[in-house]
Amino acid sequence: MIGRWLPLAIFASLGLILFAGVELNRGRERGTVPSPLLGRPAPSFVLPALRETEPMVDSETLRGRPWILNVWASWCVSCRAEHPVLSALARRAGVPVIGLNWKDRREDALAWLDRFGDPYHAIAFDPDNRVGIDWGVYGTPETFLIDAAGIVRYKRVGPLSPEIVEREILPLLAGSSP
Repeated sequence: MIGRWLPLAIFASLGLILFAGVELNRGRERGTVPSPLLGRPAPSFVLPALRETEPMVDSETLRGRPWILNVWASWCVSCRAEHPVLSALARRAGVPVIGLNWKDRREDALAWLDRFGDPYHAIAFDPDNRVGIDWGVYGTPETFLIDAAGIVRYKRVGPLSPEIVEREILPLLAGSSP
């Protein structure tokens, strides 16, 4: 008798778990992921620049002003879709946009920038995910906003859109100026 109802009980249990997960995430916009970094000091890093002729990229040199960290890779399809939006943001925002080239090959990343343009103030090269781990990166693209005090104020997983820039990033930048 129990064997007869066991598949139904398992199916019902899985349905309840799925329903609970959907309810817990109701109202949460796609791309907004809770991050333990929000409201905390940004992890510092010193990495080689993507272009070997440029100086090391040191996050401490950005202290005292807000800045944006954008995690990207040449193999990332969503990064390609995001690129025009990021380029417009870099021109408009008035703050440095630092690229973190993540789990990529240097020559592929450089070719990608030659093809699509370089919106970055500087690009740190992180092929082994040393810095990505500290920042909690698990995919590309990801975008962080760091205020003038060095506190992470925003994290976005997934590509930026013009609407996200207008509604989420620019208001935060306006409130984080030194």
